Amino acid sequence: MATGNRNGTDGKRNNQSAKKIRTREIRFDQDNPEIGTRNTELGIVTYTFVFLFIILVGYLVYLNIWKVDSLNSNVYNTKHDVNMDKYIRGSIMSADGTVLAETQVADDGTETRVYPCYNMFAHAVGYATNGKSGIESAYNSDLLSSHASILTQIRDESKEQKARGDTLVTTLNYSLQNTAYQALGGYNGAIVALEPDTGKILAMVSKPDYDPNRIGELWEDLISDESSSVLLNRATQGLYPPGSIFKILTALSYMRQKPGAYQNFSYECTSELTKEGVTISCYNHTVHGVEDLKAALSHSCNTAFASIGLELDSGDFHSLCEEFLFNKALPTTLMHSTSKFTLEENASYGERMMTAIGQGSTLVTPLHMALVAATVANGGIMMRPYMVDHMETYDGDPVSTTKPSSYKRLMTTEEARILKEFMTETVTAGTATALGGYGFTAAGKTGSAEFVLNGEEGTHSWFIGFSNVEDPDLVVAVIAENGGTGSDTAVPIAAQIFRTYYGV
Repeated sequence: MATGNRNGTDGKRNNQSAKKIRTREIRFDQDNPEIGTRNTELGIVTYTFVFLFIILVGYLVYLNIWKVDSLNSNVYNTKHDVNMDKYIRGSIMSADGTVLAETQVADDGTETRVYPCYNMFAHAVGYATNGKSGIESAYNSDLLSSHASILTQIRDESKEQKARGDTLVTTLNYSLQNTAYQALGGYNGAIVALEPDTGKILAMVSKPDYDPNRIGELWEDLISDESSSVLLNRATQGLYPPGSIFKILTALSYMRQKPGAYQNFSYECTSELTKEGVTISCYNHTVHGVEDLKAALSHSCNTAFASIGLELDSGDFHSLCEEFLFNKALPTTLMHSTSKFTLEENASYGERMMTAIGQGSTLVTPLHMALVAATVANGGIMMRPYMVDHMETYDGDPVSTTKPSSYKRLMTTEEARILKEFMTETVTAGTATALGGYGFTAAGKTGSAEFVLNGEEGTHSWFIGFSNVEDPDLVVAVIAENGGTGSDTAVPIAAQIFRTYYGV
């Protein structure tokens, strides 16, 4: 018992001593405020450096995982060109087995990049001399790497031979590409053909074009000719006024803003509509008479859609267009321009009318408008477009495959159904009747986009649409620069592509 009391007493004394020590420490800090301040500052500096280090590590992870593909394919990234000393640049093939680009090696080891199809695939495939473009640029790192077996690589190294780079098999269809190229003929412009439910690009043509086999010798002439922009891929980078093909989005905006009224829309077209000194005319001053919304779209009635433009809330219209990726990047790794849409809340009546019919300040790329048509065809879902189906070793072993993926649902299935019905009417009884009678169903929208260039006025010919309406399988977008009306030029061009696709 006595021992226990002594231990208890000693414990109390120890506790009291500890309290005195802590009290002295506190008093010491209070008597020396500089020490506490230094500790606080040191803590702030330490945590700041830790925080910055975490951010740096996170950013490096982001670059090496999520951004690695875009960084590797960037035209300004030349680190993969070092692999030219190790690998022979891989081949590029069409979906049906046609060689689109390959590297031929002479007996003395000289390498020559060859494009057997010459001008036909120039902008889609691109070039790899004097810089890079197209697929050659976007997949530069893949073409200069090899997934061949270890034994094959050891064999090549033992013989002091460069290994063959991997092969890219594209989604491009030779027959469709050839038809599109021939159909565009002497017009400058572009054509895009793709699958609406996968995003596979089956054809991509841009004119004027060039022979990528001669890119080195033609380089100075090509880059000095600013007026023709031969190197520009008009399918993805050309910016054009959309004209009446834009009425698809105007109609959708009206349906959303007037859900209880659009079904009863009625307008009497007298060929002209004037508001505050601005006059909108239907093509060739045609009088369409009384029209509902379907007839107004199928007949491409400018005055009816100008009147709709006056009713739309500009802010909501602007928001809808940005949902459809105007003023934003498209969901693709392909190098492309950004479509432009500008309509302020306080826009004048003239601006609102012009914008509603696809004129004014609106500019689009053919690829973008192909995606708009594909969204309608695919029940409201926009798919991500792509042009490389899979990659394999030079001797055919699989390496990787591109899987179709959706970008976003941009309209309801009911909205898509209604617009599909309107676009079908355009082919059966409207401005695109030249698509009928070939044994397949089709839906679309024509456009005649007026422009002024260097003081001269002209009209671009547009068509966007799809075939096999009940289960759409092919979308086509056509722009023929200064080709006149969509009915006269773009629709017959599209018809040739559809006919090749179905073999009729």
